[in-house]
Amino acid sequence: MSFRLQPAPPARPNRCQLFGPGSRPAIFEKMATSAADVINLDLEDSVAPDDKPEARKNIIQAIGDIDWGKKTLSVRINGLDTPYWHRDVIDLLEQASDRLDQIMIPKVGCAADIYAVDALVTAVEADKGRTRPISFEVIIESAAGISHVEEIAAASPRLAAMSLGAADFAASMGMQTTGIGGTQENYYMARDGQKHWSDPWHWAQTAIVAACRTHGVLPVDGPFGDFSDDEGFRAQARRSATLGMVGKWAIHPKQIALANEVFTPSDEAVAEAQEILAAMEKAKAEGAGATVYKGRLVDIASIKQAEVIVRQSQMIRDQ
Repeated sequence: MSFRLQPAPPARPNRCQLFGPGSRPAIFEKMATSAADVINLDLEDSVAPDDKPEARKNIIQAIGDIDWGKKTLSVRINGLDTPYWHRDVIDLLEQASDRLDQIMIPKVGCAADIYAVDALVTAVEADKGRTRPISFEVIIESAAGISHVEEIAAASPRLAAMSLGAADFAASMGMQTTGIGGTQENYYMARDGQKHWSDPWHWAQTAIVAACRTHGVLPVDGPFGDFSDDEGFRAQARRSATLGMVGKWAIHPKQIALANEVFTPSDEAVAEAQEILAAMEKAKAEGAGATVYKGRLVDIASIKQAEVIVRQSQMIRDQ
């Protein structure tokens, strides 16, 4: 272990992030009563330019008027390359209630992008006397973003989560695909006349997870575009969970249950983790640093793995 210990990420459930456009306030109540852990009210891609001012007003009103329960409430602002983002930040922090938890910053390409938003947020918070500091989530969706992913993860103490935005990322990288997430038809290996598909997003996800875990940020998988393909969503989510991501976006309400299913530790997994911890406690009492559990070696590293599962399960139960 390095002398500089790996910081813990925010202790909050983040299995599913449900998105809804700010231009459709009729769906806000349903979002609030859904099983999603995080609500992302959107001012960016899902809102037409002419509708953005009204969408901003809708969201500001809803933040204070609707009972969001214990959910993390987030608003995705417009990108820093647009004329909208500064007004998004100022109006949200000057006019919305303190119930707002987080601002999601899209298309982040470098640490300076975070610095710019952080400076504006800090100034408005101080001016308005807001007592609950706003946290940030950023979306990596460009070649620049993935190239600077670690400096972005370290850019601000406000940073709580980081997501992969597959569609814009693919466009920025020049990838020959119109798919959003999941395996891609032409990304395969061939042997003995058989095709074997691999995951084109794997390396980017791994880079995001490593940067996030280094700096105490929650790594989150982004959208899966084909909401008619439940098995494709599950497969993508399981790969993400295996790599260390804590949750996934839902761009359709039917994806909420799928994300929660994958990112909630099963009763069997929790029971096994607890048994491993008990076995290691017994070994420790006997002066041993390792033991055998169900025919396999478990040691101090196994304790850390088991503790992740137990903590995650406890956090979900307590919400």
